[in-house]
This record gives sequence, structure tokens and C-alpha cells, in this order.
Amino acid sequence: MPRTALITGTSGGLGQAIAVALAREGYDLALTDLDVATLKETLAHPDIKQRKVVTAPLDLRSRESINAAFSDSRARLGDIDLLVNNAGRALLKPSISVTDADWDDVMNINLKGAFFLSQLLARSCIEGKRPGCIVSIASTHGMTGIGDRLVYGISKAGLIQMTRMLAIEWADKNIRVNAVAPATVMTASREKLLSDPAARTRMLSRIPIGRFVTPEEVAAAVVYLASPGAAAVTGHTLPVDGGVTVI
Repeated sequence: MPRTALITGTSGGLGQAIAVALAREGYDLALTDLDVATLKETLAHPDIKQRKVVTAPLDLRSRESINAAFSDSRARLGDIDLLVNNAGRALLKPSISVTDADWDDVMNINLKGAFFLSQLLARSCIEGKRPGCIVSIASTHGMTGIGDRLVYGISKAGLIQMTRMLAIEWADKNIRVNAVAPATVMTASREKLLSDPAARTRMLSRIPIGRFVTPEEVAAAVVYLASPGAAAVTGHTLPVDGGVTVI
């Protein structure tokens, strides 16, 4: 029986890499993004085209959108076995300039939305007496300190603590909850932002292995945490960071 995964934020970059990696592992997929029209490139990937795939619009700031995306995906794909909370909003801004709107937007997308999707997955698994798995994409910014990323870092630290708390609460329900904490992931959009050699050198200087993380490396960590080989792993945040968090 095919396994099923719902992944948030899959129009490109890291979300697309996770979707491709899970498709290769035999998962049928529910792909979500704010605008499903942006999923065209992901849907065209040869490995994605080999699986049963449904799409759903998802605004993580809206409970109505969260409920609709989950229920619609489940109705068309079947019970969801794996939830990957990948979508997120970054914010590079001095703390002294952060506004109410900045705070609410980042927290709602990165933390609140991830929690309520996780809640829906857990409810469906508990009601159906089925095992479940949740993997959230956190960040090294939730584990270490750095300037101008306060709100983003707090949201990711919250996601890491949420992972611990839910893992304990749902362990006896056979629902595993883990997270992956990447350092800077080199996506196409990030490549454009780092076109300035000085900025690139500065960021690389923080990574002991001397290079950026690839989307495929993060996706491989998600695949592992969702696999039978990680059956005894829950409540864990796995850094994929080139050594950033051990400095």
C-alpha cells in the first residue's frame, strides 16, 4: 500500500527537493503552496510524475485554509502518513525595526500554521488508530544566535520545542515527531541573493565545512527521519549544517 505525504511549500527549492526525494521513496504526495499555479515546475519533475499527486492551496496564516487543504488532500489521496512542515517565512531585519505585522506574519506561518497542521495529522491518525510521522524544517537560527534574525530565530526555536513536546505527548499514539535544522541552503533564489562576493564569503565563513548545504542533503534527512530506520527516533532535531551548531 503506497505511503502518503503532505508537504507544505513545494513550489521550488527545498520543498521541491523534499517532494522529489519522497516520490523516489514511493510516497504519493499532497503538494501545497500559497498559489498552486507555482507548483508547475515541481509537478513536471519526472520522479513526481511517477506518483499519484494532488495539489491544494494553503495559506498557513488561515485556520480555514489549513483545514481545507488537509481535508481536501486526505479526501483525494487517502489517509496522510507523513506531514512535512517545510513552508516558512524568513525575515532579515534589525530587531529595533520589527513591527507587529512582521511578528505576526512570521509566527503564524512558521509556528502556528505548523502546529495546527500537525494537530490535524495527529487527530486523523488517532481516530484511525494508525501510526503517523511529522518532520518539520527548523533552522540553525533556532539553535544559535545571530543578528537581524530575531523573529525568524524565535519562530524556529519554537518549532524545535514544539517538536519535543509533541513527541512526548503523542509517543503512545505511535506518532513520531522530529525536525531538521539546516544551515544556509543553496537554492536558486538564495544564489541570486548571494551574488555579492563579500556577502557570500561572510556567510561561508560561519560554516566549518566551507560550503553551503544543498536541498538534496536536507531532503535526505527528511527521508531518514520518516523511514523505518528511524522508528526509535522521536523528539529529535537533526542539524544539517556543516558544523555550524558545534562551533
